[in-house]
Amino acid sequence: MHFKFTTSGESHGPALVTIIEGVPAGLPIEQAAIDHELWRRQQGYGRGGRMKIETDTAKILSGVRHGKALGSPITLMIENRDFVHWTEIMSSTEIAEQPKNPRIVTRPRPGHADLAGGQKYQARDLRNILERASARETAARVAAGAVAKQLLAHFGIEVKSHVAKLGAVPETPIYASWEKIASISQDSQLACADKDAEAGMIAHIDEAKANGDTLGGIFEVVAKGLPVGLGSHTSWEEKLDGRIARAVMSIHAVKAVEIGTGVANASRPGSEVHDEIGYDGSNFTRATNRAGGLEGGITNGEELRVRGYLKPIATLKKPLNSVDINTKENSPAAFERSDVTAVPAAGVIGEAMLAIVLANAMREKFGGDSIEEMKRNFDAYTRSLQDY
Repeated sequence: MHFKFTTSGESHGPALVTIIEGVPAGLPIEQAAIDHELWRRQQGYGRGGRMKIETDTAKILSGVRHGKALGSPITLMIENRDFVHWTEIMSSTEIAEQPKNPRIVTRPRPGHADLAGGQKYQARDLRNILERASARETAARVAAGAVAKQLLAHFGIEVKSHVAKLGAVPETPIYASWEKIASISQDSQLACADKDAEAGMIAHIDEAKANGDTLGGIFEVVAKGLPVGLGSHTSWEEKLDGRIARAVMSIHAVKAVEIGTGVANASRPGSEVHDEIGYDGSNFTRATNRAGGLEGGITNGEELRVRGYLKPIATLKKPLNSVDINTKENSPAAFERSDVTAVPAAGVIGEAMLAIVLANAMREKFGGDSIEEMKRNFDAYTRSLQDY
């Protein structure tokens, strides 16, 4: 059994849709928990005008009855409230005459999918590319991740994130304990565990905004309560670190992924990298967690720590140079409404993607058509570990 999902919809279309498969029957599905995750994705200092328009909530269209999963595909729909201003431009049917302002895009943005996508799909209006390439699609991922989180919570597994670095602030990425991350207030402007660093980040964002520029950064996602044994060493496709890297790298603007202290480990001797093993009388222990909770592609029971490195957003208010695809003349890149930075939101999306990968690994290992059957299998496996 697999936990998997797919999304559809364009940034300014009528709605985003996600279809989730592999949710065991009987799992309680909380609408409010899904909507809370969607709300979290929209927060963060440095966000743009779109967040003032959209108030994302999910409508459950299938797969849930009386608050519990049926075992069939779950369909969630998130309405795009801004569609009312784009009904002709994004019409799914042919229109008799062009709108007064068709918003055709012919000047690709450096760093965006515009030009490569236009060439690949032979699109003369790059809106055909940018509408789907937009990070607006991640709202549907967060909705799917909210369901995955509810499955994981049934087994005592939690997933949280924080901003470790924004632009050049601080110089060294922040390490935060699980307790520190869990204590970050919902009112935090940047989901940062260090208040002094957060103040510096906010000043950095203000400076970038004044310059018409954008900022990237590093977010860290941490999963706690995972059992030993998710994933496998037996095949490259089964190694959980590979699956996680793929999922996090698929998030818009993420250009690098790190597990544990992987980047620093590359320049250290082995004696300063590998986590020494001990035994406390009932469990195996590790004095450190530089591996980030994964060894050989398998969870080892420690906290799973994943960092995503987000490049600055490609839409700049002070646009970079580009070329008009029709005239071939030099021209400033097109400007679409955008954020100065979205690192905190990327952390929420990273939580969703990690939760989805972990939910799938749990379904693969413990199976079960119902949540009760899955829980019995999980409990039996947990007992077996006590005898190892």
